[in-house]
Amino acid sequence: MRKEPGFLFKVFLVLGDALSIVFSFSFAYYFRTHIDSRPYFFDSEARDFVISNVILLPIWLTLLYSLGLYSKKMVGRRLLELWRLFLASFLGTMLIITYDFFANITVSGTSLFPVRILPIYIAIFCFLSLVFVRTVISSVYHAILRHNFGAVKVLIVGNSHNTTELLRGITLDLGYKVVAVVARNEFIPKEWRGKKYGSITKAFERRHPDAIIHTDDKDIEVINKFAIDHHMLYYYSPSTTSIITMSRNVDFIAGVPVLLVQPTPLMGAARVYKRTADIVLGGLITLVALPIMLIIFILQKIAEPHAPALYRDVRLTRLNRRFDLLKFRTMKQEYCGMTAEEAFAKMGKPPKYAERYRANGDYIKNDPRYTKLGNFLRRSSLDELPQLFNVLRGDISLIGPRALQPIELKDYGDRGLILSVKSGLTGLAQVSGRRNISFNERRALDIYYVQNWTIALDIQIFFRTIISILRQEGAK
Repeated sequence: MRKEPGFLFKVFLVLGDALSIVFSFSFAYYFRTHIDSRPYFFDSEARDFVISNVILLPIWLTLLYSLGLYSKKMVGRRLLELWRLFLASFLGTMLIITYDFFANITVSGTSLFPVRILPIYIAIFCFLSLVFVRTVISSVYHAILRHNFGAVKVLIVGNSHNTTELLRGITLDLGYKVVAVVARNEFIPKEWRGKKYGSITKAFERRHPDAIIHTDDKDIEVINKFAIDHHMLYYYSPSTTSIITMSRNVDFIAGVPVLLVQPTPLMGAARVYKRTADIVLGGLITLVALPIMLIIFILQKIAEPHAPALYRDVRLTRLNRRFDLLKFRTMKQEYCGMTAEEAFAKMGKPPKYAERYRANGDYIKNDPRYTKLGNFLRRSSLDELPQLFNVLRGDISLIGPRALQPIELKDYGDRGLILSVKSGLTGLAQVSGRRNISFNERRALDIYYVQNWTIALDIQIFFRTIISILRQEGAK
């Protein structure tokens, strides 16, 4: 999606909380050893103390998450937030003390807390620093929103009282800004009628909203598909709220219950996880693959000194963005950049040759366009190694739908759905038969991946890809 409400705010909250906790441990140690005038009898390095607690930082962040301190429902509920921060500070300290007790007995033999007063200092400083940092982050975030920057631009569609409530209740402090409305005048307050449009198409073309809030039951599938095709968030808020309030995923915008209909689970924190995995795992694989890529590059230059070793092909990825996909060139230079039909025509093949190629899932035995080295690279999938640099650059992910050419997506019925996530170096379609399945079957598998993404599915595809490469089940 173009913009996810409050996502960056949550990211800064997590970073701020992490820094607050590390600061609390460090300052508590400094306070006991330099400010507290009472004598102490322990010999402990401050560096080791802080490093040990940084390692245990995930325990604190998990506790904060489990207490709902990163939930939208906490916005505006200051007393509840303070109470839960208080609980997190002391429960977190107790968890660390418990861990330290068992680790001291079974493993290390040394304690993280050489004096009893230290955990009390940590709990107090943690609570105070969390409150302070969160107050600063929240103040800065809302100041930015009030200056009309970073808010989600909303198009409200529907003839119901919820349209009226949303128009009267949405403010920049909530992270949303209404830029257009498609409804009858009776549901639009007078001060908002200047932003009325006759259709969602015109509203999108003029105002470029990031999200649609649909407030009645008319044309649900049509409007949802429009949102997917244009990479917008789609909120559903029916006039009868008794049904929607039974859903666990219900949210409230200006007091109106809405349900975010997600085209893919790969949003928000999931995208952060996936990008982190791409950078860490992709970086490690690139380091291992560099010598192999260097050897292939040299072999390419020996075979065809004046031809480029790499081939760039324009592909599409998330939000319909074009990028240059990198691969080792496997095709003879004179046919690079041509469609299969153009290449076969150039070498004098009859039109039925290209038709047979397309009917066979873009494959034909002993394809005359490829070099001998190219055929080996394709069978072994080594031609795709340069795509690791696309992964590191953020063009694609390690795992995702196949990166398609613009011409392949021209008449693609689920174009918006496929392009709601980044394309992948490998994916479910690639490990489910590769070139042995038809284009429509590959499309169905890609759509399944987009709509049913999980961490477990990514792990499964990753190991299936390794097995597929070892068995040389690449393009034939």
